[in-house]
Amino acid sequence: MTKLTHRLARSLEILARVLRRYGRDDRKVLVLGGVRSGKSRHAERLVAHHPHLVYVAPGLPPSGDDPEWAARVAAHRARRPHHWTTVETTDLAGVLRTATSPLLIDCLGTWLSRVLDEVGAWAGRAGWEQRLDERLEDFLAAWHEARVPIVAVSNEVGSGVVPATVSGRLFRDVLGALNNRVSADCDRVSLIVAGRVLDLP
Repeated sequence: MTKLTHRLARSLEILARVLRRYGRDDRKVLVLGGVRSGKSRHAERLVAHHPHLVYVAPGLPPSGDDPEWAARVAAHRARRPHHWTTVETTDLAGVLRTATSPLLIDCLGTWLSRVLDEVGAWAGRAGWEQRLDERLEDFLAAWHEARVPIVAVSNEVGSGVVPATVSGRLFRDVLGALNNRVSADCDRVSLIVAGRVLDLP
């Protein structure tokens, strides 16, 4: 083959890759990133074209006991368009099963933290492991069955130092496993690093 033919073949390959990336209908997208990486803003841009959207906030509601968390929640609320509907709940499986509009879930890390509390993991209540497994499997089944476009945000927590506490290691391990399971059932997964988007093959 001539050099011209090689260049033409390479150009066509690049064009085909771009068309596959932007021409597909990504029904389920997972956006991963560290703290302040820009993951939420990226996820919001991905869903901005939907005329109707349900924003699912599964984290702790703001309170006067934690002004820093309240400020974070307020910043997120201020960015949301007025035509978005906000649902604050830890029943992600229920939301997924009844959804008729596209969903933005932000984020799986804050949801998991609340679920660990609800099943008694932090307090070490008897049977918390089984209750946790049931909640996670219920969510994953609902995720698999969902037929509306979904963008879910989650924390990438496995790249730092090993947490010094048992609860920190538990959260890191369970969230890492959850991210793996969700990722396996996605059309697209992106990792946000310092505001830059890395699409994971």
